[in-house]
Amino acid sequence: MKKLIIALFCGAVSLSATAGGNIANGEALVKKRTCATCHGADFNKPTDPSYPRLAGQHANYLKHALVAYKRGDGPNGRNNPIMGAFVKDLSNQDMADIAAYLHSLPSDLVLKR
Repeated sequence: MKKLIIALFCGAVSLSATAGGNIANGEALVKKRTCATCHGADFNKPTDPSYPRLAGQHANYLKHALVAYKRGDGPNGRNNPIMGAFVKDLSNQDMADIAAYLHSLPSDLVLKR
């Protein structure tokens, strides 16, 4: 019984990662904003090793990062002029959609141990 409850809970958690975002809209947004220019065509191989691999990352983490770039320099913000310019006009739903799309991509990132 405990295993069933845990399995149901884990399933609910993994579904919630994309529940707040529209994957198709997220895909359109990253294409429009040319995110692949820096983060790689499949979002697994960035053009610079200092840029993060985005494919397969947790959606909540990705949305949090986008919100932090939008806040900019200051409390709970991230100061990066390139990313700040890219996210400046994104709505919260746009950021959730982008996060859902990137989370849905195949990746060799280790998400669980």
